[in-house]
Amino acid sequence: MQTIWSERRKFESWRRFWAALAQAQHEAGLPVSAAQVSALRAHATLTEDDFRAAQAHERRLRHDVMAHVHALGDAAPEARGIIHLGATSQDVNCTCEAMQLIEALDLVCLKTARLIDAWAHVAGKWKDLPCLGFTHYQVAQPTTMGKRAAVWGTDLLLCLSRLEHTRDSFPLRGLKGATGTQASFLGLLGGDAAKVATLEARVLDLLDLSGRRVLECTGQTYPRVLDTFVVGDLASLASVLHKIAGDIRLLANHKEVDEPFEDSQIGSSAMPYKRNPMRCERATGLARFVMTLVGATLDTAATQWLERTLDDSATRRLVLPEAFLALDGVLDLLHDVASGLVVHEGAVRRNLEVEMPFLVTESLMLKVASELGRDRQEVHEAIRRHAQLAARAVKQEGKPNDLLERLSAEPLLQGVELKGLLDPALYTGLAAQQAQRFIDRHPEWRTPRAVAAWAALGSSAPRV
Repeated sequence: MQTIWSERRKFESWRRFWAALAQAQHEAGLPVSAAQVSALRAHATLTEDDFRAAQAHERRLRHDVMAHVHALGDAAPEARGIIHLGATSQDVNCTCEAMQLIEALDLVCLKTARLIDAWAHVAGKWKDLPCLGFTHYQVAQPTTMGKRAAVWGTDLLLCLSRLEHTRDSFPLRGLKGATGTQASFLGLLGGDAAKVATLEARVLDLLDLSGRRVLECTGQTYPRVLDTFVVGDLASLASVLHKIAGDIRLLANHKEVDEPFEDSQIGSSAMPYKRNPMRCERATGLARFVMTLVGATLDTAATQWLERTLDDSATRRLVLPEAFLALDGVLDLLHDVASGLVVHEGAVRRNLEVEMPFLVTESLMLKVASELGRDRQEVHEAIRRHAQLAARAVKQEGKPNDLLERLSAEPLLQGVELKGLLDPALYTGLAAQQAQRFIDRHPEWRTPRAVAAWAALGSSAPRV
């Protein structure tokens, strides 16, 4: 991701654009020679001298695009006169930024798919392990550890679908000139609108952008509302990653899971016993940062006066790369966590056993009412009274949970075998099957292309 948003990638993409424009103009019969096109292509890679020359020109011209036009002219003097012919800065910027955004979105999609695969692996491994469920962050009906991982993966799949749509449908501005009218290109091509369309299509084809929609009407820039779509989707993914990291931090407090912890890692400078979930904490902070960036893109889209203002430039130079770079870090952090997540089965079972007497009360009430014919409301009140007393003893006096002993002496419950109701597996519903369906029915994150790309990222092949 750093490479995609690097200065080198940006400025070399500009040189690709100028070479493509020159070649298309040569093919259109404009006064651009094949030798000039070859000279531009020969200098597609910037040298350190090129960077220094561009910096010197920018100090003098106060214009980054023109600084690089002059620097390329210095390197290829035979082509100096035709560089940027008929173009405006946003013909270059908007086209090359679209290339960056599409490539960056593709990498985010890839890493999201890789993370889904990691959670699918966790789901498969722990789909049958019952654990406490929580609503309102209070103890609720049991689920399983694997089902919880499958829920995380499902949320990520929803985000992946949106991101893939944004990546695949991102439209291009094309060659539109200073105010979007294409007047300069129309003038170069003798007033022939069909030739303007052919030139535009040829430039995009040379930049490997053919097949994408080209907007019919724009001002000087591509519509900045497109940035809100991109950063909005990134922020949505960030919110899911924030939630996952937060869940893991809560479960770590319950001693049920730990993120990977190195042998020599220090959790606290003062408390040697601590195993702080620092990866998830860092992921949470970075994800929160990404979520804050949406507002800046909305402000920019809302204040593009008429054909264009320039107050968007400084903001976008920060928001777009930083949103992707921060999110890229979160995806890497959580992939590291998911790939090495430690589940402490003993703590999971112990925490569940402490609460199980409370969790069986609904099933107990239904069983007594339906099978023994006792008044449901009377049974509810009796169980509620005993449960409140048992909870008070646990919370205020630190006593063990003795709800079952209290219920065994309740006349309304006589004839019911209470201990037979304590198996947690009786209360997890279809959690294990749901986790398995998540694994079985969503193969899209494990395409051959994704597997090959994961290998390029230094990741193992999908494990599910």
